[in-house]
Order: sequence, then structure tokens, then C-alpha cells
Amino acid sequence: MKKKILLVDDEPDILMLIGKKISKWDYDVIEASNGKDAIDAVASKSPDIIVLDYMMPGMDGLETLKEIRKISKDIPVIMFTAFPDKKSIEEGRALGVCAYIPKLSVLSSSISALKEALRVAENTIKA
Repeated sequence: MKKKILLVDDEPDILMLIGKKISKWDYDVIEASNGKDAIDAVASKSPDIIVLDYMMPGMDGLETLKEIRKISKDIPVIMFTAFPDKKSIEEGRALGVCAYIPKLSVLSSSISALKEALRVAENTIKA
């Protein structure tokens, strides 16, 4: 059975490119373009892993994750960020972020880093 990945990003091009790549790695991809849709998807579709953008208008990634943790405390989360800073990384770790992937370019080493992070996240899923 394929694992379900919730991919959350406010940029349609990123959703499309990363979503296609993750699908090729034999995952089912659920897409959300904002925090509210991500929270709704967690409640209704029970993803196995979440790939979450840090910088989004309205509700950012950490705010979204705080709400997601009210629904599920155990879903592994990978955070995409263009601007990692110590405070956000520490706050994310406290909320259970298992990996940070630099959002430099979806066609660069970010892809291989994401693939490795998904593998690690899969190993943390509680049976």
C-alpha cells in the first residue's frame, strides 16, 4: 500500500513539480495550497507524512503545524524553507519536524534531500 504524502505549498509551480516527483517515488500525493487546507486534509485524508512549506501567507508553516498537532501528534513532518533561522528550527523541532529541506530550487539537490527525508520519515511512522 502506498504511503500518502501531504504536500503543502502556496506556490502552484512548486506543488506541481514536487508533487510529480514524489508521485514517481511511488507515493500518493495530497496537495494543499495553504494552512487551512492542510489542516482539513490531515483531518479528512490521514496522510502518513507531511511536507510543509515554512513561509506561506496567512497561516505560516509553524502555525499550521501547531494546529495539525492538535489532530495528530505522530505524523512525521518535513519542513521546506528558503530562510532557515535558529529560532524557527528550534520551534519546529519542538513540534516534531524531523527534517528541514532548503527550498533553493526544486531542480537542485533539494530533490535528493527530500527523497532521503521521506525515507527517514517513513521509518519514524508508528505502526
